[in-house]
Amino acid sequence: MTRSSKLDHIDLDIISHLQHDGRKPFTEIAANVGISEGTVRNRFQRLTSDQTIQVIGMADPIQLGFDAPAMIGVSVHPTQLMNVAEAIADFEEVSYLIMVSGEFDLFVEVMCRDRKHLAAFISERIHQIPGIVRTQTFIILRTFKMAYGAIPILKDKKE
Repeated sequence: MTRSSKLDHIDLDIISHLQHDGRKPFTEIAANVGISEGTVRNRFQRLTSDQTIQVIGMADPIQLGFDAPAMIGVSVHPTQLMNVAEAIADFEEVSYLIMVSGEFDLFVEVMCRDRKHLAAFISERIHQIPGIVRTQTFIILRTFKMAYGAIPILKDKKE
């Protein structure tokens, strides 16, 4: 059974409300969905414990003083892909790591304090991992949309 097959329309309604406001009170969700607060609470517990959803606070890195966020495209020797991905995932600067198709094998989002920190991260950490063939760094100049608006967005029925 896949994770999504365990979800019913009530779970999807709860998730939809939380996508718009992760701190929305269970009483409001319950009133909008037409169920009890206890049902919302129990389903929330199940959805978080089985990792269907995760409710977090998203911070703007620029506001926190990280003035050199970047995306790094990484080309990897095919036999080393999993080892390289595991090594990169362990770095505290890494906020997002995905395997992709195309010119690169991995895309890595990093949050660095400044360009000096970014340069040191690339040369002293990333380039020291066995199996990396090449990298290309893209400094993030401006963010137009943060991940909290990521697909899939479930629409509230009341909106």
